[in-house]
Amino acid sequence: MDVVIANLFQEQLENLDTDVIKFVRGEYDANEIIGMFQNFYYNHLIIDATALKNHNDYNVFGRLVKGLDPDRIIFLLPEGTVLCTPGFLQQIISFGIYNFTTNVKGVSYLIKHPNNYQDVEKIVHMATMQNTNPPVAQVAANATFSSNQAGGSMTHNEGQKPIIIGVHNITASAGATTLIYMMLKELIQVYGSENVIAIEINKIDFNFFYHDRMISIRQSALQQTLNHYSNMKVILLDLNDYKEAAVCNEIIYLVEPTTLKLNRLVQKNQSIFSSLVDKKVVLNQSILQANDVYDFENEAGVEIFYNIPPLDERKRNSIISDFLSRLGLIDQSNQTSVSKSSKIFGLFRR
Repeated sequence: MDVVIANLFQEQLENLDTDVIKFVRGEYDANEIIGMFQNFYYNHLIIDATALKNHNDYNVFGRLVKGLDPDRIIFLLPEGTVLCTPGFLQQIISFGIYNFTTNVKGVSYLIKHPNNYQDVEKIVHMATMQNTNPPVAQVAANATFSSNQAGGSMTHNEGQKPIIIGVHNITASAGATTLIYMMLKELIQVYGSENVIAIEINKIDFNFFYHDRMISIRQSALQQTLNHYSNMKVILLDLNDYKEAAVCNEIIYLVEPTTLKLNRLVQKNQSIFSSLVDKKVVLNQSILQANDVYDFENEAGVEIFYNIPPLDERKRNSIISDFLSRLGLIDQSNQTSVSKSSKIFGLFRR
């Protein structure tokens, strides 16, 4: 027997696949909700976060769970808002709130498989890392500043080395080429086409995109090519079978998490995931949702840096923008709260 409190998500929650004994509509203060349900028996209290007055203040969530059992509450959060950022989620997790999602399917899942702290600990870690660890682009900028303190400038100049990001398929055809194409287009919007180049090593798949900032070379020509483009701000490398990772500031290891591709991968190399510990492992073309990602991490013994769903490469996509922001290659701090949301639910909603 479950209770639903709905506001903006009323229509979606009316179709929730569960036994609802009470459906409340509207917007309420935390104390009003406590008063209504403190002595009311239910299995789960499903709350549309927009039904909670002043829901952008995490302290409101704290007041609510002082009067109600947080283990019985499931929050449906509005995607793309401050509520879906690691910092905000870290705060409500500190109140003992572990069950939240951005869609009704997620609510149905949490009814049957409620989270505990271990299930959401990754979000806390992510929020902490964002606050303490500078991204790769900032590290590069700081290094440049240290070596040019006499000039007193952190801007890119002719003497600054480009940031080189390598992308490598771990499972076969995990989508490195298309991902680089989407990353390139987004970076051009930020830096301009004259400051970004994508280089493919030992293949010619780039030719089929007909893009003048994508080139294909043999590995024997890599160093000469990097020297030629040494004035770039960002260089993206499709590594393919090239093994000399030292040329990159960062490498993204792509895994397409389908049963067929994972089983083929492990059959070929049983220790593959142990070699990826502490590396930036990204799920690509992934339909996994939050708890699936957690299960994958536990089974593989690696932490997932980002979960990218299937995307239309012909369109700009906020997920690619956020992915580049997480890498430290672009700054989203001047965008609106909807755009600059960390898209933590890239891990949760799909």
